[in-house]
Amino acid sequence: MTYNNLGEFLAALERAGELKRIETEVSAHLEISKITDEQSKSPGGGKALLFEKVKGSKFPAATNIFGSNRRINMALGVKDLEELAGRVREYIEFNPPKNLKEAIGALPLAIDAAKFIPRAYKGRRPPCQEVVMKGDEVDLSAIPVLHCWPKDAGPFVTLPLVFTRSLVTGRRNVGMYRLQIFDRNSTGMHWHIHKDGSHYYNEYAKAKKRMPVAVAIGADPATIYSATAPMPRGLDEMMLAGFIRKKPVRMAKCVTVDMEVPAEAEFVLEGYVDPGELRREGPFGDHTGYYSLADDYPVFHVTAVTHRGNPVYNATLVGRPPMEDCYLAKATERLFLPMLQTVFPEIKDYFFPWEGVFHNIVIVAVEKEYPGHAQKVMSGLWGQGQMSFCKAITVIDGHMDPGNPEAVIKKLLTDFDPGTDITLSKGVLDVLDHSSPFANFGNKIGLDLTERFAGEPARNPLSKRPAPPSEGDLQSALKASVSDAVSCRHLFSGMEEVSNRILALTVDKTDKSAKEYLETLCTISEFDGFNIFILYDPNIDLEDNSLLLWKLFNNVDPGRDLISMKDRLLIDACIKGPKDGHGREWPDELRFDH
Repeated sequence: MTYNNLGEFLAALERAGELKRIETEVSAHLEISKITDEQSKSPGGGKALLFEKVKGSKFPAATNIFGSNRRINMALGVKDLEELAGRVREYIEFNPPKNLKEAIGALPLAIDAAKFIPRAYKGRRPPCQEVVMKGDEVDLSAIPVLHCWPKDAGPFVTLPLVFTRSLVTGRRNVGMYRLQIFDRNSTGMHWHIHKDGSHYYNEYAKAKKRMPVAVAIGADPATIYSATAPMPRGLDEMMLAGFIRKKPVRMAKCVTVDMEVPAEAEFVLEGYVDPGELRREGPFGDHTGYYSLADDYPVFHVTAVTHRGNPVYNATLVGRPPMEDCYLAKATERLFLPMLQTVFPEIKDYFFPWEGVFHNIVIVAVEKEYPGHAQKVMSGLWGQGQMSFCKAITVIDGHMDPGNPEAVIKKLLTDFDPGTDITLSKGVLDVLDHSSPFANFGNKIGLDLTERFAGEPARNPLSKRPAPPSEGDLQSALKASVSDAVSCRHLFSGMEEVSNRILALTVDKTDKSAKEYLETLCTISEFDGFNIFILYDPNIDLEDNSLLLWKLFNNVDPGRDLISMKDRLLIDACIKGPKDGHGREWPDELRFDH
């Protein structure tokens, strides 16, 4: 089933038992976020939420509408996301592309292009313009925009579809860039430097021309999803939405700017951005689970607000996974695999663990054919579109399932050789990566867990290590030998017949370097059975595996925080500061009890 608008999707969710109505009055300042966060972290993603009475606004608000496997499938009109990937594969095989951009472009251009190309709305008045407010009538405070986290700089529109057009090519881009509400008629425009919206903005800035912008809030779910998809520049996200819906998106001309937006949108903000006008935006509680830091961004001036007669404000809450955006990311993972395979046919499958917040780690299963094949795939992915932001790539053999964490961990514990299986590189990083001492740039790591081919360096046989003592004896030895230690845990202790054993430790770091910790740990006889140590901050619950992975993937700069000594390795997953060679501000973790 496909949907024409948000209302139809909410009705379908309610019929399916996937929607929970909140009838009591709630505040858009933190209260909706707290309820949404609790629901998002419930088993299976909880329910979609419809807040019928929001304090200070006449409009209801909906959150978590994509936040479960069932709801993301319903949103995209499939029983399983692999069904959508199968449709993509059919189109690609019909007209084999030469590269990733052609692969994605083949979707609307192959067989049924007429079904996908967006069409003009033909009625007298589009639903998104049933109410029109212009000029002095504009008041963004009337919309129940959420103040999501305690240290946010203000309320943020978190699920906007931002429409821009290239000054050079005239092609449209639709991206999802948060908007901080500054006052009744202006917001921030959070264009990351790598995004197409920022590229188009630079075109207008170079020409010293005012840039028209339109923002739709609340649409049919396929259209909302398409604004999040990593499409190559110049390819219209509304065509992708039409492909998913199997029917075109109807577009309506804006009232005060020369732009088109989905005619069935709930709200539309129309306006402009003046090149060179910047304003401090943020901090904001982001999908990494940390606050993204304040910085200067363009200002969006709103010239008109239009909306349906009875609109629903649609928002998302992001933070430490699992959250709603995890399911949107999973859709992207499955949808774009066939396209990636046109460039890398050796890739059998891949998997982005949620704890890696989508840009920090990917596990890739490869049909290996020659020496160095794993490293070739790593280098290729680091040079390919959004995959270039990935900080860590783990390559496994094609017969393995990358989505089976236990099998991948067993492979790592059994075969991983730190001396031969690590590839370090440097390159572009996601704007939100806080572990690197440099913004947008830093170290990357590749782990090769594939079977060796002739011509590749053999893995070094690891020293035979004694079986470790009990947890109690480990704790006692740690506290007796490391003055600032708090606790430790033998990770994956059920897998004894392995080459690698990992000990996680919480320490109250003083002025010691990671190297000094490793030197000390190597002198403790009770730890002789371990060759990999991971340091965490003292408040970390070592029994929470998801928390440990999240901290590991987000807090580690591979070139700085991996310290080796003979055949032993220490990974520093603690907060960093100047004493660690990290001069940038370290962001705060998201919590409601600040």
